[in-house]
Amino acid sequence: MNRIFNTNYNHRSLDIAVLILRVAIALLMLSHGIPKFNMLLAGGTITFPDPLGVGSILSLVMAVFAEVFCSILLLLGFATRLAVLPLIITMLVAVFIIHGNDGMKEKEMGLHYLLTYVLLLFSGGGRFSVDSMISIKGSRSKRGY
Repeated sequence: MNRIFNTNYNHRSLDIAVLILRVAIALLMLSHGIPKFNMLLAGGTITFPDPLGVGSILSLVMAVFAEVFCSILLLLGFATRLAVLPLIITMLVAVFIIHGNDGMKEKEMGLHYLLTYVLLLFSGGGRFSVDSMISIKGSRSKRGY
């Protein structure tokens, strides 16, 4: 019972939580990005919103880049902080431009993604990530190991 109210934290538990969060959010976003990627590959007429005024095709390419490519990087924990930046921008556009006039019900999912990506921006990929492996390898080579 005391453990439930304990405010101390275990670094290993936090690393596992970041791993679960990172992998889950990446897989969830891929479920949105892969249909967009298929739309891009299918050719033909592309009907996609152009919220930034850059054209429907470029808007779709940017969404696919964030939702597919950056989600794969996030899944691996590779360049995590850099990978979440396009995802944060995509969610800001989705929430405040695409769904700007809509109610909270339509904005809620985008806000959940946005908050998760902001958390990952601050936390990084965690111990169980490619970023961590690169960081450990880099620190060993600096010490002459």
